[in-house]
Amino acid sequence: MTNPSWLSGILPERVLSQLSVARPRSPRSYGSICLLCRGGKLLCGKRSCPVLLRAQALAKTSVRITSPEICGSSPPGVFVGRIGYPKVYVGPMVPPVTGETSVLDTPELWFGRDVQEIVDFRFMLVRGRVPAKVSSVDNSFIRELQELAMVRTPADVEMVLERVPKMVLTLGSDIQPFGPSAPLRDFQLSSNPKTDRRIEKAYSDRDLPAHQATVELYEQGVLISSIQRSFSLGMFGIGRQRRLVPTRWSITAVDSIISQNLIDRLKECPTIDEFRVYKLSHMDNRFAAILMPESWSFEWIEAWFPGTTWNPETAPEPAVMGDHEPYEGRTTYPDIGGCYYACRLAVAEALVRERRQASALVLREIHPGYLLPVGVWFVRESVRRMLAQRPEVFHDLRSALESAVSDLTIPVSRWVDASWLLRRSLFQKKITEFWQNGGVLKREV
Repeated sequence: MTNPSWLSGILPERVLSQLSVARPRSPRSYGSICLLCRGGKLLCGKRSCPVLLRAQALAKTSVRITSPEICGSSPPGVFVGRIGYPKVYVGPMVPPVTGETSVLDTPELWFGRDVQEIVDFRFMLVRGRVPAKVSSVDNSFIRELQELAMVRTPADVEMVLERVPKMVLTLGSDIQPFGPSAPLRDFQLSSNPKTDRRIEKAYSDRDLPAHQATVELYEQGVLISSIQRSFSLGMFGIGRQRRLVPTRWSITAVDSIISQNLIDRLKECPTIDEFRVYKLSHMDNRFAAILMPESWSFEWIEAWFPGTTWNPETAPEPAVMGDHEPYEGRTTYPDIGGCYYACRLAVAEALVRERRQASALVLREIHPGYLLPVGVWFVRESVRRMLAQRPEVFHDLRSALESAVSDLTIPVSRWVDASWLLRRSLFQKKITEFWQNGGVLKREV
């Protein structure tokens, strides 16, 4: 592999010499252990994630729950835990208010709101929980939760807990924050709300595979969050194969299934004709995307600055981590987590709308003003809005790359060093160059 001559103008000679001969390093080598773990693997050996515990201490709200009896309008909301799998905790989420409460559990409506508003939304939703085997999708309690998950508008619910719940916010890298919870004593729907016929039809079809039900509901315009909610309650799938799915797993599963279906479709389309650059700044996050006129491939890279959730204040530099897939796709779960699939879904949506394919690189910088992790929905909705804007158009990668990083803080040399896609595009010869040279592939010296 050889270096494009124009790189010498923007990259130090030392970096150039390393990039021209070295294979891309594993993304693990760029990030802290916290970035790799994200509170889910407990790689530090502690029983609870100290990073998330500190983040919980920052989550303050004026919302107060003072009674174990909760009567209100569920958005609808349900939750399936993962601790103890295959025996998990499951239950409804109900606020102590009635009326239009859909916004409390619909992430698609949260873009543009600040962290404090989202925290208040989640503190209002009280979770009642009971233990259940993941195979128990047909018992009476689970069926009542499934009925709740199918409603089109908030449903009036009466819930009695064993005790007054503690005002603690549960945080995670993939899930939206979840509010106070307590063991559930009694639960019942106190109204007969209208169900979403699209979800009800998929639920009733016990010969319809879960992945097919997921795609069909998405194509019929059902919100991603609604599909994820139903998926977690084991409402899709063939007969007795149906299972409860922990909420955080269902979020990633639905993003993955839908985005893969979209990718399969866009691979039949022609490529775009130019380099495109998109940018977005929101909640102290900076996003940039480069779409290249090549066959489908995808890469997502995050940079967490010192003082953010997954990089301590004492860190000397931003923690950078990413994952990618070539045209053939990937067969392993990305180290970077569910945000990979959330971003991939948003990118695939934009390309399918245009009936074009491209090679997509999406970069994200997370600065200290982003106080709490609010879930992968934030990535999906941010990238959706970024790609809905009019892009800057360029005829070469150099101009596109310079524009993409112009609003970012991390220098271009580190993005290139961390990116599989950029390294491939910059340093790997293509077969088209062979034909352009009249059948002779010249080697630069």
